[in-house]
Amino acid sequence: MSHKESLNFQTEVKQLLQLMIHSLYSNKEIFLRELISNASDACDKLRFEAIQNATLLEGDPDLAVHLEIDKEARTLTIRDNGVGMSREEVISNIGTIARSGTKEFLGKLSGDQAKDSALIGQFGVGFYSSFIVADKVTLTTRRAGASESEGVQWESSGDGSFSIETLEVPTRGTTVTLHLKEGEEGFLDAWKLRGIVRRYSDHIQLPIRMKKDPVPPQEGEEKVINEPEEETLNQANALWARPKNEITEEQYQEFYKHVSHDFEAPLAWSHARVEGKQEYTELLYIPARAPFDLWEREPRHGIKLYVRRVFIMEDAKKLVPQYLRFVRGVIDSADLPLNVSREILQESKDIDTIRAGCTRKVLGLLEDLAENQKEKYQKFWNEFGRAFKEGAGEEYANREKWAGLLRFSTTHTDKSDQTESLKDYIGRMKDGQDTIYYVTAESFAAAKNSPHLEIFRSRGIEVLLLSDRVDEWVVSHLESFEEKQLHSVAKGDLDLTKLGVEKPKLETSDSETLKPLLEAMQGALGEQVKSVRVSQRLTESPACLVVEEGDLSGNMARFLKSVGQSVPTSKPILEINPDHRLILRLKLETDQQRIADWSQLLFDQSLLAEGGQLEDPAQFVKRLNQLILN
Repeated sequence: MSHKESLNFQTEVKQLLQLMIHSLYSNKEIFLRELISNASDACDKLRFEAIQNATLLEGDPDLAVHLEIDKEARTLTIRDNGVGMSREEVISNIGTIARSGTKEFLGKLSGDQAKDSALIGQFGVGFYSSFIVADKVTLTTRRAGASESEGVQWESSGDGSFSIETLEVPTRGTTVTLHLKEGEEGFLDAWKLRGIVRRYSDHIQLPIRMKKDPVPPQEGEEKVINEPEEETLNQANALWARPKNEITEEQYQEFYKHVSHDFEAPLAWSHARVEGKQEYTELLYIPARAPFDLWEREPRHGIKLYVRRVFIMEDAKKLVPQYLRFVRGVIDSADLPLNVSREILQESKDIDTIRAGCTRKVLGLLEDLAENQKEKYQKFWNEFGRAFKEGAGEEYANREKWAGLLRFSTTHTDKSDQTESLKDYIGRMKDGQDTIYYVTAESFAAAKNSPHLEIFRSRGIEVLLLSDRVDEWVVSHLESFEEKQLHSVAKGDLDLTKLGVEKPKLETSDSETLKPLLEAMQGALGEQVKSVRVSQRLTESPACLVVEEGDLSGNMARFLKSVGQSVPTSKPILEINPDHRLILRLKLETDQQRIADWSQLLFDQSLLAEGGQLEDPAQFVKRLNQLILN
């Protein structure tokens, strides 16, 4: 029995539809590419499911995509005999966009059509591009293996609502019918459709078919009505299996858009056939922009795994390490079994070999960009740098290669958007310097203005400015690069004697010792600090906090606490600048309570300077006001 109901789109979908309807895309033709890609994916999924259950083919193993034109009804139809959808899948995949990045995406829209168009392509809402040219879209589908009575029809005019109805559908697959707007009659022209398919979808390995225009009878011939023959519009073979010299740059780019559902051309790609113990073909792409699901646990698109050109699964996580999860493309193995499962992937040595090879390929591709196309590499780093840094805990086989691709802001430029490699840093090292220095903070401004940098700036010693949360993870795993140790400027007892910086003495110019003051401050602060000592780091600030060499940095401890992790108890060390006017005045102070108040104030100021939080801000303000007035 037919059952029909009307439902409303999510608020976010309504907003997306409005953007589509107002032709935000500069190139309307891409709607056809998106619908054909969806149809191709559906056929790929059926082919894989049919390996285990051949009855799903329902006696029709010839998988294809069909285009149908009806000029009188003003409709263009895209039909496939792929896996189809159930009612629940239609509502989930078509009626909603259940993604955590949707609101963030909409918040980034600026009203600038060119910029917003790129964002929409990045978000990947291919099906909704139908409304660029159609004022009504009808989708009819039935899941392979379901009964004919379990067919579903979805329909919407892009006005914020849609209807969904159960009905009899005799064949599996999905049919999308576009009721074209006034002025879009060009998409009913067979010649134009052929050109669009050959431009955007020639790489689809399934045949894309369309009925030929009937040939009019010659003069004197009897008119015979026959069913028009179908022609195949594309080459219908796997692009990655073709020789590289037969593939144009445009074809590579269009294939990327197909496998990634991205509307923007990729930044770079690698295409190779690997022979040896393992035989496989890889075509891997670096996107130009980070997708919105880069930080989601289950991203929608990744690397597609094929076995002898039969689609097996998408986003095969075992094929590249997690820190390279932004890579898109295909891997086609000649050795894996067709019935490979996710469980088999977890244990397969063949997969481990493919993974290692693909990782080397991607790193090599990035090295080439970094060396020969620096602007492109900077663009890559701006988009994917934070994810790439996660390799600190994953990448051991190619550690030096991975580390060479890292980029950091430094005091060399003091700019957050201008990054340097560790190799560049080493090339600018001072004579006698054998250490790569860095400072970590919760923001670039906090890192740039850290009091721990004062002696380094005064002597022209470059320091890495690390402000991404993942940076603490990086430096905890990357202990050295090219035999140069990495060292935090906020850890340990700093020794710069090799660079001509003498250690401070416990005496100032008036020959009065600082030991009594250090002891008094230590006593006033009690359990808050491990010790109070004279600093070698400071030239302008009166005090700063440091930790022992093996302890967690204050920034790392705060991060772990923020995510609910337990933090080992460790106390900081308060270092004071013996030449600062405040310390010189404090050294002459005889009132023990004022010494205690100043000691606490200096501790609190140092904690704030490194991004920490005060336990009692009100008491800090009260103490500060009292000392100012007195």
